[in-house]
Amino acid sequence: MRKFDNVIIIRYGEIFLKGKNIDFFENLLYSNIKYALNGVGSRVETLRSRYIVSGYAEEDEPKICAKLKNVFGIISFSIARKTANNIDVITKEVFALSKKNGKFRVNVRRADKTFPMHSQETAAELGFRLLNKYKRLKVDLHNPDFEINADIRDNGYTYIYSNKISGPGGMPVGSAGEGLLMLSGGIDSPVAGYMMAKRGLKLTAVHFFSYPYTSMDAKEKVKELAKILTNYCGSINLLIVPFTAIQEEINSKCDASFTITIMRRFMMRVCNAIAAKINAGAIVTGESLGQVASQTMQSMRVTEEVSALPVFRPLIGMDKDEIIAKAKAIGTFETSILPYDDCCTVFVPKYPQTRPDPSRTQYQERDIDIDKFVSDAVAGIERIYLKPYSTNEKEG
Repeated sequence: MRKFDNVIIIRYGEIFLKGKNIDFFENLLYSNIKYALNGVGSRVETLRSRYIVSGYAEEDEPKICAKLKNVFGIISFSIARKTANNIDVITKEVFALSKKNGKFRVNVRRADKTFPMHSQETAAELGFRLLNKYKRLKVDLHNPDFEINADIRDNGYTYIYSNKISGPGGMPVGSAGEGLLMLSGGIDSPVAGYMMAKRGLKLTAVHFFSYPYTSMDAKEKVKELAKILTNYCGSINLLIVPFTAIQEEINSKCDASFTITIMRRFMMRVCNAIAAKINAGAIVTGESLGQVASQTMQSMRVTEEVSALPVFRPLIGMDKDEIIAKAKAIGTFETSILPYDDCCTVFVPKYPQTRPDPSRTQYQERDIDIDKFVSDAVAGIERIYLKPYSTNEKEG
């Protein structure tokens, strides 16, 4: 195989449905692919609803494929051989790609209308030549053991490939705007962030940190979870919110059974204040209906009523086994189960409210200077910028 003859053809999925807005989504996906391949010598170009990666070293091909598998918006891609629009040259590459026995099918797409044969004629000719070359091959159009595809383009080149490699699907990150991910140190919230990024949401992660009740190891754990998410989401701003004073105030002035509910309300208020500064449009949580006491319909209603933003709960109908399976698949599970507690384990009541009443909850907050505590928390945020495929980060 010649060193630079291989290219990678990338296809998208749902973007086809975007009509007059398709250019926005195509351009954004192009930018995200370029960003994902930053640092790997290659070229990325667009070619009529496809993207072509070329000019890379042979040894970098596995690395490029691994990165493309994490770019939302890509439905599939193929390693292809690039050759001239000439039937004899195409035949040589088809021979090289073909297996020597078994059932096969040839598919041809002809965008170059100057090519002397139509698509079906070209497919039949290539099939005929394969049968003459390898006597143990048989044609099977319905249930082949392998396929060979020839994409004859009007840029003067034909791309020949056999296998399709699945991408993650979804929409390009950033196409749906920006949202705040409430990132705890648990299993659920990183999965929730992954699922909303797959729907095109650009994430800013918010972690509520209650030092010294929670350790610096817990903070490092959350940073690691955010780093893992950058493999799918691109760069992430991680905001560490000082939450100790708020939790101590709640613990000293509120009935113990309401502490979780009121804590969640403060988290919503802080996120709304952050969103106003960075123009985020939604809050993402890892809540699953009925999983714990704070995740009943009544609890969600009471915590959400203080938010002017929509609250997205992509895990709402999933059980724990499903969430764990997804966490393992995206690589966050082993970090999530490290034994470092987050703020949700601080001042946990023995009997929490499972169906809190809004008016009773508001009454519990009557002696707390809500605006001051929210303002102080936002003012004390530590910002950590995390980039994908790199250990580089900057704090401030």
